[in-house]
Amino acid sequence: MATCTFCRIIAGESPASFVYEDDLVCAFLDIQPVQPGHLLIVPRKHATSLCQLSTEKGERMMAVAQRFVRVLREGAAVPCEGVNLFLADGNVAGQEVPHVHLHVIPRTSTDGFGLRFGAAYGTRPDRTELDRIADAVRERVQQLGDRLGASAEGTPHD
Repeated sequence: MATCTFCRIIAGESPASFVYEDDLVCAFLDIQPVQPGHLLIVPRKHATSLCQLSTEKGERMMAVAQRFVRVLREGAAVPCEGVNLFLADGNVAGQEVPHVHLHVIPRTSTDGFGLRFGAAYGTRPDRTELDRIADAVRERVQQLGDRLGASAEGTPHD
């Protein structure tokens, strides 16, 4: 996709500081990092949303993320006491580049970064409401079946 920032990077048309490449995904440093060492893992083939991504590519993204969490926590060239993984899916979720990407963000106790929760966050729904939502989600999983890319079979958690 010629207008996609990440597709241009992957095609070599825009610069990036790559830290990993394979046949399905690549990883490079974010040009506007939250912390030094903040990297992005992206699928080589354009997909706007996580639900457009094959299970294989999603699994590879997570496997690469796991590898880099270890690298960052075990002595990379940047301070790291912990790591956040963040994937925004859709504009309202904060996705700024319409190409699936997983942020791997090294954290320190003094970095000042954090997530902001909405005003209703402290209010817990009752179990009846949680069960109603769980039932609706399980029903939709059964309806979608194979379209989910994995087995739709499962048992309720008791």
